[in-house]
Amino acid sequence: MLQVLASSWALLLGVMLLMVGNGVQGTLLGIRGGLEGFSTFELSLVMSGYFAGFLFGSRMAPIMIRRVGHVRVFAALGSFISAVLILYPAMTNPIAWTLLRVVVGFCFSGVYVTAESWLNNAADNENRGKALSLYMFVQMVGIIAAQGLLVIGDPQDFILFIIPSVLVSIAFAPILLSINPTPAFETTKGLSLRELYTISPLGCVGFFILGGVFAAQFGMASVFGQQAGLSVAQISGFVSTFYIGGLVLQYPIGWISDRMDRRIVILTVTAVAAGAGFLPVFISSDFSVLLVAAFMMGGMTNPLYALLLAYVNDFLEPDDMPAASAGLIFINGIGAIAGPIISGWVMGVVGPSGFWSYMAVLLLALLAYGLWRSTQRSAPAPSDTGAFMTMAPATSPVAVDMAQEFWADEAEASEEDESGS
Repeated sequence: MLQVLASSWALLLGVMLLMVGNGVQGTLLGIRGGLEGFSTFELSLVMSGYFAGFLFGSRMAPIMIRRVGHVRVFAALGSFISAVLILYPAMTNPIAWTLLRVVVGFCFSGVYVTAESWLNNAADNENRGKALSLYMFVQMVGIIAAQGLLVIGDPQDFILFIIPSVLVSIAFAPILLSINPTPAFETTKGLSLRELYTISPLGCVGFFILGGVFAAQFGMASVFGQQAGLSVAQISGFVSTFYIGGLVLQYPIGWISDRMDRRIVILTVTAVAAGAGFLPVFISSDFSVLLVAAFMMGGMTNPLYALLLAYVNDFLEPDDMPAASAGLIFINGIGAIAGPIISGWVMGVVGPSGFWSYMAVLLLALLAYGLWRSTQRSAPAPSDTGAFMTMAPATSPVAVDMAQEFWADEAEASEEDESGS
């Protein structure tokens, strides 16, 4: 781990600053939009714009990188992000904000593709898993730290929009000044969606549903807080609790999934997350209950992304693992675009509790589908499955490719050991 940190500290520092900037603007828009009188549905469109841009950017970024190189793409997209972040308070209109969010999502996707390409290039077969784990940890820490910045200013002023713009601008300095050779960028031929669904129906349905759930957490949590009458400090703590839960519970859940039927772990995690979603709806909407629900919801759904990815890999040959990533990311992205829009509509109909009801119902649907799929075929034995690898839903296809490469290397090494013994 120290070797990875020594060789990639500048990249990881830059990524953390980027995540702080991204986390601040994501939560801040929900608060400021409510203060500006935007409707819940208008805010849901604003939030979904990020995921639409992110999905489009993940497909366009490789093309841009091959044409002009990593450094130019990185610097250009970073400049756009910094500029857009300070345009929000000057253009307080839901249509303008939606378009700006599309631009920000597109740019962040391209930035992640570029940064993760550098990280993958710096890693080798021996430390790729550690590099990816450290990268995911830094991402989580950045988003959590971002929520703390919200309490240092007034959401109605400019300062909270200027801070993330400055952080994003600073983030590129250590990366661009320390990264040595730029890696060659290659894309893997993907599997068709039909092939992916045939290989793992539960994995595909899970990725789609989880995209909608995570997008609601990332995009609509601050909108919920505003509607529920929480203070800015409470909204900050509430949003950060989702990610603290994911950070704390990611490794224990992964450890368990490597030692028993992974499908049982997926179903259990999904059931607990659904139960957490119903807590504020049927038990109490007290702030302490909201924090418990957020911790459990985030703590279950963040590892669920990596669990589903590992589960799909359990049915793939090592050579097909990298090829599956593009299709899974696309499925997840479609769900993410729809997530804020549908949750916003539900919140507009039933009130703030619709935020929780939406996620809980989606997770119940995934649980029901998973239980049915359990009757259709048996799961691989734990001894025949790959190792759990920490993953976060807010990554680009490059990070997923890194995880797939790690799993493929592990699978090939295991096959060699078996043939040698």
